[in-house]
Amino acid sequence: MYRPESQKSRNENFVLITNPFIVMNIFLTWLRNILRKAFQKNLRTRRKKVRSRAVAALIFLCALSGAWLFQARLEGGNPSLVIKEPIDAIGISRNVSISVADEKSGLRLLEVSLLKDGKTVDLLKKRFPYAGVVKGGKVKSESFTVLIEPEKLGISDGKAELRASAVDYSWRRFFRGNRTYIQKNVQIDTRPPRIKIISRRHALIQGGAGLVIYRISEPCLRSGVRVGDRFYPGHAGYFEDKRVFMSFLAMGHNQGPGTVIFAEAVDLAGNRAKAGFPYYIMRKDFKRDRIRVSDAFINRKMPEFATEIPDNIKTSPVDHFLFVNRNLRKADSARLQALCAESDPAVHWSGKFLRLPGSVRRAGFADHRIYQYKGRTIDYQIHFGIDLASVSKDGVPAANAGRVAAAERFGIYGKTVLIDHGHGLFSLYAHLSQTHVRKDQMVKKGDVIGLTGKTGLAAGDHLHFGMMINGSFVNPVEWWDPMWVKKNIEKKIERAGLPVR
Repeated sequence: MYRPESQKSRNENFVLITNPFIVMNIFLTWLRNILRKAFQKNLRTRRKKVRSRAVAALIFLCALSGAWLFQARLEGGNPSLVIKEPIDAIGISRNVSISVADEKSGLRLLEVSLLKDGKTVDLLKKRFPYAGVVKGGKVKSESFTVLIEPEKLGISDGKAELRASAVDYSWRRFFRGNRTYIQKNVQIDTRPPRIKIISRRHALIQGGAGLVIYRISEPCLRSGVRVGDRFYPGHAGYFEDKRVFMSFLAMGHNQGPGTVIFAEAVDLAGNRAKAGFPYYIMRKDFKRDRIRVSDAFINRKMPEFATEIPDNIKTSPVDHFLFVNRNLRKADSARLQALCAESDPAVHWSGKFLRLPGSVRRAGFADHRIYQYKGRTIDYQIHFGIDLASVSKDGVPAANAGRVAAAERFGIYGKTVLIDHGHGLFSLYAHLSQTHVRKDQMVKKGDVIGLTGKTGLAAGDHLHFGMMINGSFVNPVEWWDPMWVKKNIEKKIERAGLPVR
């Protein structure tokens, strides 16, 4: 037995056991092995849980998406279906504008038809494309113009029904979609109205005025007299017969012999009728006048228009003058035409119109003005009125009875009063220093409405007086003449032989 060797081995083992570094290393190795096994077991468990949760989340998302899709496709909003303009009657030809929309499910079908005497005639049938389960219809909105021509469709005059329906791609109504339905009672009327001219003599002068009296056979959307490219509406209410109309008309300064004139009416169904009548147009030549524009005048007048001249026009004072004389003049004309578009249905005036007492004419109607600056021509304009000079700040009488349509500043006209005498007839008083009336005030013939002045583009104190028919200027001289008023207005009304209201 070899004891010393055995003792040595025991001593070495003892040393190994008692060495703290070796013991710590053994402990850490053991602990690492334990933790690795535990982590691997926990990791397998966590992976199983993650997979389970992922599957559950996927199922939940699918269910949520399905619920959302089902709810979206089951939306109950009806499509929007609009007939853009009122339609109570259909004539020989009628365009009907229709707009349809559905932002949620998209459009599926649009149908338009006409029902008359038990017969249905399809006017439009439009199917819209499908974009799939999620999107629904590809088309969300669209507009159509449907042409209806009853005679070509074999539809006779009389009462009918216009029907329109729109359907979307909703799953409502067992996947047949939401539906909007419109039904309108309409009158088929393919016969144009009849126009009978009652007034007899129609002697006109270039730049002057006239009156036409006529009767229409049925209610109309509009009726009146067309002079070249201008239309002058007729007005009912003066006579007891509501079908009798009076139309005051204006001959433009550039409308001489050869201008085409006729009465015109458009009924509720859109049928148009025309009626000619005898007339005679006398040619008239208008004066040409040279206006010398000085620096003193420009420097004195342009500050009055400072707020009306755009900031980008920062050139010479002459350019400022040209802007006022051209652009502002045009804008003023548009404002006056807009005001004259609405006239009282009653005739407020009677007899001749008054002229400014004791006045002298300084400029005539439709004078062709040539503006010159330092010897060169810079502009051309037409003077639509008559300038009357009296004493400074003289009282201005209302030329006839009427309603004040405006009492305000009008650009080149300065302080201005506009009086509505009824049936489209207006009188204009410009360059006033003061106005003594207010808008919508009723005035009598001779009432002082203001004082003469030099506001606007006026060189000196005077009154610019104008007469207008539905926004078109006419020569005031005729309206100052009692014989002209009696012959061309009052006698025509008397000879109509109709009871007045």
